[in-house]
Amino acid sequence: MTAAQHDMKPILILGGTGKTGRRIAEQLAARNLPVRIGSRGATPSFDWDDRATWAGAVEGVGAVYISYYPDLAGPGAAEVVGAFAEFAVGMGVKRLVLLSGRGEPEAQQAEATVQQSGAYWTILRCSWFMQNFSESFMLDAVLSGEVALPVGAVREPFVDTDDIADAAVAAFTDERHIGQLYELTGPRLLTFTDAVAEIATAAGRDIRFVEISAADFKAGLAEQQLPEDLIDLLMMLFTEVLDGRNQHVVDGVSQALGRPARDFTDYAKTVAATGAWGDKK
Repeated sequence: MTAAQHDMKPILILGGTGKTGRRIAEQLAARNLPVRIGSRGATPSFDWDDRATWAGAVEGVGAVYISYYPDLAGPGAAEVVGAFAEFAVGMGVKRLVLLSGRGEPEAQQAEATVQQSGAYWTILRCSWFMQNFSESFMLDAVLSGEVALPVGAVREPFVDTDDIADAAVAAFTDERHIGQLYELTGPRLLTFTDAVAEIATAAGRDIRFVEISAADFKAGLAEQQLPEDLIDLLMMLFTEVLDGRNQHVVDGVSQALGRPARDFTDYAKTVAATGAWGDKK
């Protein structure tokens, strides 16, 4: 079922100001498709932790992009996403597109709840975002010249969030994506050392990667006064999910979009050209 077949009902983008949601909303709006942003600051507001906000955000929409905050890998996420999917279908939503994560048991439980919701569904199961280095918690570290994380030589097929957004927009506008689970990765494997080196080359700056202990990483997060649940989530992602289980590339981007996934080098050059990583030295 295409977006046009929803009688032009709005598409609700949960996390609509985030890395993927913002891009999806912009693309849909550029196609003159009605979009509703789902966030605490939107009107009506949406808060995963306040189910009383769900009805106002969902009322009248035909499709929903589900991006769970803070992360689908966190404990209890599957139950909340399942409850939301059931609620949305009960409110008349016909189409659900879920942002999921590779190698994350809680995320895959959430996938199952969406698949069983009764809606037309598409799952986007993604590797680590390239944009974590430029639009997320690692940006400050890149700007400081030292990215210190508790991860060794494990290799990750970082994916560009533009590819994720393109796949989500395709899912909302082409019925052939109904019932499809796309595993989205970049085209090659890189260690964090490799990734930071590419960023340094593109930015023309001295930026290095340093492997630190999990204890030191946790202490650093605590010094930043991050919420305890977010600290626990980051610790789980770095010490459990990044254990090598995802050290393989798949062709989900080409399956969904009919073109190759974007490469990390292209991402790094594009971001460096904006000056987001500082001036060249």
